[in-house]
Amino acid sequence: MRSSLLRFLSACFALVFACPCDAWSVPKVEDLFGDIPTKFAEYEVIVEPDKDEPEWWAGAPSVVRDRNGTFWLACRMRTADAPRGLRGYEIRILRSDDGIQFTRVHSIRREDVPIGGFERPALLIDPKTGRFKLYACGPWKDGPWSILKFADADEPTRFDPASARAVITPLPKSYDRDVIPSEYKDPFILHAGGMYHCYVIGVMRRTERIYHFRSADGETWEPVGSPYQSIMDLTGWHDFYVRPASVVPVGVGYLFFYEGSNCDWHDPVYNIATGVGFTFDLHRITDLTPDSPLVVSTTASERFATWRYSHWMWVDGELWVYAEVARPNESNEIRLFRLPK
Repeated sequence: MRSSLLRFLSACFALVFACPCDAWSVPKVEDLFGDIPTKFAEYEVIVEPDKDEPEWWAGAPSVVRDRNGTFWLACRMRTADAPRGLRGYEIRILRSDDGIQFTRVHSIRREDVPIGGFERPALLIDPKTGRFKLYACGPWKDGPWSILKFADADEPTRFDPASARAVITPLPKSYDRDVIPSEYKDPFILHAGGMYHCYVIGVMRRTERIYHFRSADGETWEPVGSPYQSIMDLTGWHDFYVRPASVVPVGVGYLFFYEGSNCDWHDPVYNIATGVGFTFDLHRITDLTPDSPLVVSTTASERFATWRYSHWMWVDGELWVYAEVARPNESNEIRLFRLPK
């Protein structure tokens, strides 16, 4: 009797400690979208990490095409040899005639600003002046993560690291016990309807959610709606994080690409997948993929299927997508996916 009880307790003990590990999974796409996910099986590699080793990442692409047809790409280069959260060592600027073969033309290193580290940049062209704008994010002056802006330049090779300044920072509380985002990071910015719109990650009680800011000139920003309220919820497959990715005009409105992660996934801080919503007014979002992500890496490692930081744009009638994607050895690279009409 005693030995039977011991065997039973031992089995229960093993089950309790095995369950959390066994429950972990990697992001996957459910069978909800027909053949759409298979369209992301073919791609071009655009930028590789500086070392082909785990946790060396090239990613967070932001792309524009100028009036001469030249493509410009800004991305974040990331090392494994630094504390997590401060691994982005460089914003790299690349140029291309065809949007596929890129050449490095400029670098903004973190020590040149100086700043502790970078994450996603945002590159765009001022529709009035034709000059280039570059935004970044990082722990500004060793304080909270904020959205930064460099001085406008005639072309991206001329961005001056020393010109960086904070343009979106944590807002003051109205009441001492208010719960409001303590940091902002990873901007996606577009110009639409005569205004600049900036979608950012707001860190709310150590979770990541989406917040919307607006500006007439790209310099001075104000929150759209309540600064306390995310424009998407932590729910469904994105119940751990939900973050902005990209916005694409489609005539009657906009496709709103977002990314997120699930509490059951292995390391949901970095195991990020991508979904899509729709908006008429650039603020109220209808989630079109509430039950499953739309895209994950087709070259996942045993633990990571990350497909994130995507930038979607129309190019000569095709929908081009630049994204940071996981490789089998747990490094990440920037890929281009081309989706014909």
